Amino acid sequence: MAGVSIVLPSPAKLNLFLAITGRRPDGFHDLVSVVAPVEFGDTLTVTARPAGFTLECDDATLAVDETNLVLRAARAFAQATGWSGGAHFSLQKRTPMGAGLGGGSSNATTALLALNTLAGAAQALSPEALATVAGQLGSDCVLFLAGAPVIMRGRGEQLTPLPAQARERLRGRRVLIFKPLFSISTVWAYQRMAAGAPASYLPAAEAEARLAAWLEQPDAPAETLLYNNMEGPAFTKYIILPVLVERLREEFNLRVCMSGSGSACFAFLPDNAPVAAITGRIRELLGAPAFVTETRLA
Repeated sequence: MAGVSIVLPSPAKLNLFLAITGRRPDGFHDLVSVVAPVEFGDTLTVTARPAGFTLECDDATLAVDETNLVLRAARAFAQATGWSGGAHFSLQKRTPMGAGLGGGSSNATTALLALNTLAGAAQALSPEALATVAGQLGSDCVLFLAGAPVIMRGRGEQLTPLPAQARERLRGRRVLIFKPLFSISTVWAYQRMAAGAPASYLPAAEAEARLAAWLEQPDAPAETLLYNNMEGPAFTKYIILPVLVERLREEFNLRVCMSGSGSACFAFLPDNAPVAAITGRIRELLGAPAFVTETRLA
């Protein structure tokens, strides 16, 4: 098996609907969210070796030591299965970090999927066991096992597939994702929400009612689903974000939403969208080096 390589996409994700509903006794937060993977993302090449795990990345700013989720995932897999083999991971990084796009979580889950193949049928984990290992690595990790839009609840570990009719409303939708040069700390964002409680939270019953209303209206466009109450602390501190949201609404009739705790935002693109003009406006406001990419929901 040594020398065998597997190349897998490691997609980014978007929170199309994200309601933080309250803080739990364990310090985590409860949420209700509709999350969809996109076609854009990183690429992970995994090459089997006799023993040990190593990681390289084409982005020199990414830590490739034991703090990286890819290596943590590899060691968690070996511990769960008793597999004595090893692997070298080569990560082509495209998803920006600190964006709320789930790049690190996706990398970790992709590593688990690759190792589960390399380990062979005798030691491979069942889907349920793989989900357990992924959930131990981070709340966002499990959703990347689905490969399709899901509803997340709890602290993110409770997943429900989105109904087929709703999936079809989302599948293949064009989206423009953009991120300013700055990132937003997830820890900081949750701390700010806790400091503003209870006004900063959306009650769970109201969150479920909003989601149910969208699911029950087969003609409701995807744009009407968009919601994220984590925008509150982010938009208060980083004023350029609400300014950008308003400009894109006024000039291009786009409904912009932040993904996760930010700082990346996104908008669905109609077929006739002037993408070049929209991208130009974004770069005028956020700076020429700002991250902008067009992709589709998976």
